[in-house]
Amino acid sequence: MYDANGEDVFVIDGHVHLWDATEENIKHEGGEQFIQCFYDYHTGFTPEDEQWTLDEYRKYGADRMVEDLFGNAAVDMAIFQPTYLSDFYEEGFNTIDDNGALAERYPERFVNNGRFDPRDGEAGLEELERQKEEYDIQGVKVYTAEWKGDSKGWRLDSEDSFEFLQKCVDLGIDKVHPHKGPTIRPLNRDAFDVADVDDAATSFPELDFVVEHVGLPRLDDFCWIGTQEPNVYGGLAVAAPMVTNRPQKFGEIMGELLYWIGEDNLLFGSDYALWNPDWLVDAVMNAELTPDQRAEYGTELSIDVMRKIMGENAAELYDIDIEAKKREFRDDPITEAFGLGDHYAGAGAAAD
Repeated sequence: MYDANGEDVFVIDGHVHLWDATEENIKHEGGEQFIQCFYDYHTGFTPEDEQWTLDEYRKYGADRMVEDLFGNAAVDMAIFQPTYLSDFYEEGFNTIDDNGALAERYPERFVNNGRFDPRDGEAGLEELERQKEEYDIQGVKVYTAEWKGDSKGWRLDSEDSFEFLQKCVDLGIDKVHPHKGPTIRPLNRDAFDVADVDDAATSFPELDFVVEHVGLPRLDDFCWIGTQEPNVYGGLAVAAPMVTNRPQKFGEIMGELLYWIGEDNLLFGSDYALWNPDWLVDAVMNAELTPDQRAEYGTELSIDVMRKIMGENAAELYDIDIEAKKREFRDDPITEAFGLGDHYAGAGAAAD
């Protein structure tokens, strides 16, 4: 757990990946462009002494991921968000099965989400059934700008997409995480447009839509959609690292989100390994709005607000009992491996 000046904060990283962008796995020039663009984001918003080499960045592996996420207790749990990019990578970039192998090693620490692409048709519906049966997924990540053959994207509000969303309802998969943020070379910026969330959220009130990257660079569009749709949430991956070298911009983003979306509908995400929570959590937890921003938006990043954003909101969505998890983590394998016993020693004691 994160220690905020003596206050414990249970952190659920709502957006992580276990990816493979090695040269051996790249089958299309877009795969190299994609990881190079990721790396540009990494170096652009990561403190210099925390930056990785490109070789490290291409494939860091499961053991390093576990240490980076949990080794210093910056994060307590994490949610996998797969991104296949099968046209770019031989074995996929970040798949449910690769993520699932690590989640099975540490089921108490990871939530493993699935994915769908409506362009896969009947085979895709069958694959969604497999994911539910094999991994009992609660949510899916969807990537509307992914290339597939001659197609360079799809819409969440399309007829084909609605068939898959209805399949999610039928299977009991009730959380949808659409990537709606900055483009990544060579994908098309407009294929990430947040506008298609509107009709999807209205048409499927039984689903929760966690809009990853809060629509950036279309923050206003997202806020206007999110404020009218009670089942729309904002995932802060990509927005969060702006705290390092664009703190006033970060404050503006957070102020707008808190004003329109509200503190109960925002979820922290590091986007690991774009950025590493071992420094990012601390940076976000120490962020402040300027006096002008506090006055304009009528809010501040108080400890109570940050507790919700950093973990409690994700716990509510994913039915995670935080107090039970604290007790479970006192002597789980990760606590033992990294000597984190002091972080959980007194956790949940009143409930024992």
